[in-house]
Amino acid sequence: MHHGLDELILATHLFRPVRYIKVLMPWTWVTRRTSRAERIRRSLEDLGPIFVKFGQILSTRRDLLPDDIALELAKLQDQVAPFPAAQARLLIEQAYKQSLDDVFADFEAEPFASASIAQVHAATLHDGKKVVVKVLRPNILPVIQRDIGLLYIIADKIARYWSMGPQLRPREVVAEFEKTLIDELDLMREAANATQLRRNFEDSSLLYIPEVFWDYTRKNVLVTERIYGTPIGNIDQLKATNIDLAALSERGVEIFFTQVFSHSFFHADMHPGNIFVADDGQYIAVDFGIMGTLNHSDQRYLAENFLAFFNRDYRRVAQLHVDSGWVAEDTRVDEFEAAIRTVCEPIFDKPLKEISFGHLLLRLFQTARRFNMEVQPQLILLQKTLLNIEGLGRQLNPELDLWKTAKPFLERWMAEQIGPRSLLRHLRENGPLWLEQLPRLPGLFHDVLQQARDGKLKMEIKPQQLGEIKNEIRQANKRSIAAIVGGSLLISAAIIATLSYPDKDLFMNIPIISWIIVGVGSLIIVRAWPNK
Repeated sequence: MHHGLDELILATHLFRPVRYIKVLMPWTWVTRRTSRAERIRRSLEDLGPIFVKFGQILSTRRDLLPDDIALELAKLQDQVAPFPAAQARLLIEQAYKQSLDDVFADFEAEPFASASIAQVHAATLHDGKKVVVKVLRPNILPVIQRDIGLLYIIADKIARYWSMGPQLRPREVVAEFEKTLIDELDLMREAANATQLRRNFEDSSLLYIPEVFWDYTRKNVLVTERIYGTPIGNIDQLKATNIDLAALSERGVEIFFTQVFSHSFFHADMHPGNIFVADDGQYIAVDFGIMGTLNHSDQRYLAENFLAFFNRDYRRVAQLHVDSGWVAEDTRVDEFEAAIRTVCEPIFDKPLKEISFGHLLLRLFQTARRFNMEVQPQLILLQKTLLNIEGLGRQLNPELDLWKTAKPFLERWMAEQIGPRSLLRHLRENGPLWLEQLPRLPGLFHDVLQQARDGKLKMEIKPQQLGEIKNEIRQANKRSIAAIVGGSLLISAAIIATLSYPDKDLFMNIPIISWIIVGVGSLIIVRAWPNK
């Protein structure tokens, strides 16, 4: 009520029949002069960091919001009301246990950016280097814990009273969100994230990551190199510096897919307040508090799903959802395929540039609910980031064909996961270990078979492992066969080598046929056990 949101609520279609009651509310007798967009933005600021982040996500989706609200919510990216400079100075001095003047040659009291978790000040080190100093908001942890507690209450109600609750897994989603937010409060972790991302793109012209000054970094204070560039949301300034916006939008898509599939480590807070563009068109990223990772299995299933969608292979999409455990094992693949086709065909009849990943994900989720599809908490950050990337890319270039840009990258990635290059990579990475363990394999196989025959083979399962085992069981038959075949080949190679040169143990005396058998056996085992 403080910011007049009651007027906006009563103006909706649902409450129009009773909107006359606002004349009975004393606080409506005073004329408000602020716009609806500003009232929404201020209300989100007052509600706290979680709601500010929600507003940041919405601000990137100009296709879903009226222009006035989207523009106002964009201020939540780096223009949240700052806390007093004197308080920031005190927090920094407490972190360093010395005067600010002893640490910095110059420190600008007025922050040039302020967000929901922290604010940023410009400074100069005594050696003349220009830096930015990020300091956490005071007493931010209790505020976040309060909001998270509220989310858990809502999640429990959803799980208890809504029939779709078990599939949505609301408590797991909130737990994943809580972990992400708590991690964001540790600036040492953010510094490590920035350093890793900088290393990943060290030789790339696509993305620049500022250097971290570790000697000046603490749990609540982060000091990094100061960068200079145009905020990516400032389209007019980008045009004035002759930046090719179409190429820029495509490079943004390439950066995202490179992080997700090549590095398995991606910036998961890519709203316009965190992205800048250098004069030569190179992206510059800041704020690495929220990063996402995927294991190899999720990477593989996502890449294959994307490619199957691109090729309208709905049967493959349905089968992948079953194989990955995202829908129930007893789901009829043909029925799921038909449901997906019903959703996708009307969308794919449009030009690809008019297709929204966001709308497609929403429609697919609505369809999958009928087949008891469970929400995958580990993919929430990826979906959020993908929506951000799409919204940002289409601000730069309304003609952006996100799918056409992504498809060649995914095809290259899949080619690297299957075939000779994949085999060579696995041999290079794991070859020394395999060679070291090879002499022990016959004895190990004998011990396992002996224990199985005598009924002494035991397996211990911890309660927290049951969820992971659920998916592993689906692959048990394939892996068992692969183990038997691959192990037999390895043992055969060892026997051939021994029979050929019984009195020699030189590495070069092993017959070439043994090496071929080792390679085939190893490949069978590797392909059956994806990297985690």
